[in-house]
Amino acid sequence: MVKYAVQWDSTVDIKEKLAYICKQFRIPGELILYRLIPNGHINTAYYVALYDGTEVRQYLVQRVNWYVFKDPVSMMNNIDLITRHIMDKERTLERRRRLHFHHTSEGNNYLILGEGEDREFWRLYNYIENSVSFETADGNADVLRMSGKAFGKFNRQLQDFDASLLVESIPHFHDTVYRMDTFFQTVEEDPLGRTADAVQEIAAIREYRDFAGTLCRQIDRGELPIRVTHNDTKTNNILFDRDTLDPLVIIDLDTCMPGLACYDFGDTIRFAACTAEEDERDCSRMKLDLGLFRAYAEGYLSEAKSFLTASELDSLATGAAVITLELSSRFLADYLVGDKYFRVDYPEHNLVRARAQLALFRDMLLHMEDMRAIIRDCL
Repeated sequence: MVKYAVQWDSTVDIKEKLAYICKQFRIPGELILYRLIPNGHINTAYYVALYDGTEVRQYLVQRVNWYVFKDPVSMMNNIDLITRHIMDKERTLERRRRLHFHHTSEGNNYLILGEGEDREFWRLYNYIENSVSFETADGNADVLRMSGKAFGKFNRQLQDFDASLLVESIPHFHDTVYRMDTFFQTVEEDPLGRTADAVQEIAAIREYRDFAGTLCRQIDRGELPIRVTHNDTKTNNILFDRDTLDPLVIIDLDTCMPGLACYDFGDTIRFAACTAEEDERDCSRMKLDLGLFRAYAEGYLSEAKSFLTASELDSLATGAAVITLELSSRFLADYLVGDKYFRVDYPEHNLVRARAQLALFRDMLLHMEDMRAIIRDCL
């Protein structure tokens, strides 16, 4: 892993570090502007602009969270394979619709600074000009419809890619049986004495533990095909044209790996087709918005219905509920171990997130048949 590590003085300021990283990725010019991009739970990203004497070129420089991604080199190989596959199929794509990771002189699409516990994993890719992303759809059905179209197209572009070529960048990411086992082991160990803060939430997750394994059992029975999936299908992982809102490119490919189509479908529903944000403190406000659900389903299925099997189509609504319950358990597990995975803004943030997701999950169960009827309408 550290074969290509670069010795580094960790005391230098961030501007000097970013300039050095750009040079390692063979980007010409002087760094004239940089700024931290504050959104995102996991990695740390910077916008940078360099002037080469003729023009200003813009990039994104990102430090990958090594705690979350245990094998970032394999993850970057996944990204290389996926982006090349899409480019081979879509050779006429304009530059603004391409996600391009730059390479060092050694041919790597990553850079490791330092060694041991202080090592840092960096990458650099093109900045998509005149683009915009949405942290939430904010109740905008048009944004949801275009988001569905974007992720449906992404799944379609990769329908003929052999998912077995990819490494699981986060092992057991959507293995909900494993997630539940791990969660209740954490509850039993209670390393920080925090389970007393979440007695009702723990009981609720225990009640629905069998439901959480629904999709895993379907995989075991061979009912659902394994595909290449994005696994983080939030609206803020799509770049839209600022003027037309036409989706340009899917970003944040770190969790692309083998999975189920209903995971990708369901995660957007969980995140965006609801009546409050994922960390809403007042759980009574957290409901499924069927109008937004319909908008996303229309967009997604306009691209994906041509290749999804009947079993996959039937799993979409279930996937939304399962992934919502799964994420509630993940937020709560992270709270119990001291908030090591998700970035938090205050001490109870992950506990609040877990409660909000549980409320949304329960509302999804009440509207399961409504979701399935809408999906049938979109076919």
